Amino acid sequence: MIGRRRKQVPIGEIPPLTGRWKLIGPRRVFLVIEELEPFRIELTGYCYRMLGSGFEAEDAVQETLVRAWKAYDSFDPSRASLRTWLYRIATNICIDMLRSAQRRALAVDLRSPGGDFGAPLPERTFVQPVPDAKVLPEDQAIRKETVRLAFVAALQHLPARQRAVLILRDVLAWQAAEVADLLSISVAAANSALQRARATMQVVDPGEPLHPADPKQKALLSRYCEAFDRHDVRTLVALLHEDATMSMPPFSWWLRGRGPISVALNDPQATCAGAWLVPARANASPAYWQMRPGMDRPFGLVFIDVRDGLVTGTTTFLNVPELLPLFGAPMSSGQPPRTTVDD
Repeated sequence: MIGRRRKQVPIGEIPPLTGRWKLIGPRRVFLVIEELEPFRIELTGYCYRMLGSGFEAEDAVQETLVRAWKAYDSFDPSRASLRTWLYRIATNICIDMLRSAQRRALAVDLRSPGGDFGAPLPERTFVQPVPDAKVLPEDQAIRKETVRLAFVAALQHLPARQRAVLILRDVLAWQAAEVADLLSISVAAANSALQRARATMQVVDPGEPLHPADPKQKALLSRYCEAFDRHDVRTLVALLHEDATMSMPPFSWWLRGRGPISVALNDPQATCAGAWLVPARANASPAYWQMRPGMDRPFGLVFIDVRDGLVTGTTTFLNVPELLPLFGAPMSSGQPPRTTVDD
């Protein structure tokens, strides 16, 4: 069983030097580590899409690298590249982790809108956010929108092997023969799994990605954030799509529509007055730490979805104590004169 939130340490510190490793000496050991470590970020992105949790993805990758470290003397480069070999190990680990796990979801998938907040649900219930730096290698042209919360939540509807096939083919651009070899199935079976996965994704509909270069979308986000900083509820509501949603994990509670969201924002017990937003880099999406006066840490991590010039949804993760070990504290928590949107 892979433990969650295990402290990440260099892979060479975990397995002892035994057998063949003891004979070849520490210099060769660390040369192997140098070969494996560069794959950590892209493997974390892969495992995050598979598992829906940054913490579980880090654990899966740590286990992948440790197993590869231990078995490196059996690696045969004439049969597969090092990258393919590592992805095979990571895929098997993720599939094992998913066998007994419930499907992670967003609040809108769990119940009807409205009602009471209820009790907070376990972390394992929800697709969790992840920092961009953990899952998006700077030197690879990977579709960044495929780490959006909605896309990752849609992936969770797929059986584990279909999920792996879709990610490898449509996100990482592997060839059918490469995927078939990794999963030890025929090319026909790999193509069939991909067709079924694509059909499911069309039904689930992960929505449209943000286009960061679009000046209209950037202007919309700036207007929304400025209105939030002023606690200008009328402007916030005016910027919402008529079917916009609002949710706050770890609660299953959520709302749909301008009317219900307006009522919630105007509630005298609402505590957003005086709050402000600090940009964050998470899930390749518009994300912000919500800061509150008198608090030494963020109150929440806010994601904003947009489409057709309007805000279609906000998701505010309130489990900040759980998220900070993964994200680290915001670079700046002081209230800025206005909230800006990163390129």
